[in-house]
Amino acid sequence: MKILITNGRLAKRTGTEMYVYELAIELLARGHEPVVYSPAVGPLGEQLRGKTVPVVQQVNRLAVTPDVIHGHHFEPLLCASLRYPRTPAIFCCHSWNSHQDRPPRLPSIQTYVAVDEACRDRLVYEFGVPEYCTQIVHNFVNLQRFHPRDDLPVRPSRALLFTNRTTIGRFPRALAAGCRDHGIQLDLLRAIAGKNCLEPEKVLPKYDVVFARGKAAIEAMAVGNAVILGDRRGLGPLVTSENFQRLRNLNFGRRAFNRPMRTAEVSRQLANYSAADASTVSRQIREQSPIDLIVDRWLELYAGAIESFASPAPAAMEATMRAAAEHLEQLHPSLARGRRMEKWRAVFAKLVGLR
Repeated sequence: MKILITNGRLAKRTGTEMYVYELAIELLARGHEPVVYSPAVGPLGEQLRGKTVPVVQQVNRLAVTPDVIHGHHFEPLLCASLRYPRTPAIFCCHSWNSHQDRPPRLPSIQTYVAVDEACRDRLVYEFGVPEYCTQIVHNFVNLQRFHPRDDLPVRPSRALLFTNRTTIGRFPRALAAGCRDHGIQLDLLRAIAGKNCLEPEKVLPKYDVVFARGKAAIEAMAVGNAVILGDRRGLGPLVTSENFQRLRNLNFGRRAFNRPMRTAEVSRQLANYSAADASTVSRQIREQSPIDLIVDRWLELYAGAIESFASPAPAAMEATMRAAAEHLEQLHPSLARGRRMEKWRAVFAKLVGLR
């Protein structure tokens, strides 16, 4: 299949950017033809090009019609769907509150995918996406990169805050104090690397406990670290074999952060540390979330979207243009000022003229 993947940017090693990077490489390895469209391309995009995956910043530069569009982020998916109104699309929501993760409502979108229950609820309850149109596809981990570490010690001595964002205020101090209560040294991944760590799989095996969320938490579990959910938004529980499935359904993310970021709570979660149980959790995540298993699911969704999508009639094309107009009118005020909005209006006027 020719698969066009959209993303707001492809520059740094953050959540959806790494998701797109690894997904595209896996699709290429399976003999498919992925192309990534992102208006903002940086070092990560160039690395993906180095893997021979085409990356474009202007969707009109594509000379081949894709079979399906795998859409992340509102504006680039809207552009791609207007460029290819006769191509079925799938939208994937990765964030509970990100403005760019609001779903476009276009006739070409066959399925709305959420990475967890919270994102599915956002699609259904905040944006009115019919529940029967939604699916949950969990996050993945590349087991070729994240290998199991040696057995954890009975008592932890080193902890890592694994995040792609710097943190401020009480958060790192509360973590550091809670770790000191247990005689544990706490490090910050960015402080170790001096920048976003390019190879976390080489850093994680040196630690016993990892504070992380989302994809970072999944990668740490795959290595075999004991993982406590936490970031600048707050604190969640230690991931155990007992709560694993519930937390996986939440993508080890925001909805699981139901504890205050305080020293006493950090200390309480560390007191639940179990080397044996962390090993069980590692087996669970490696069995349920390998990238090949999740990409199998995506390929099923692509095939289903292609099979169920009929070439749009004139009425559907009219609906597409109306939906695009509505989306443009509802652009966030911070996005609707100045030259950016002028460009959007000019593009839309041209599209209407070509209808």
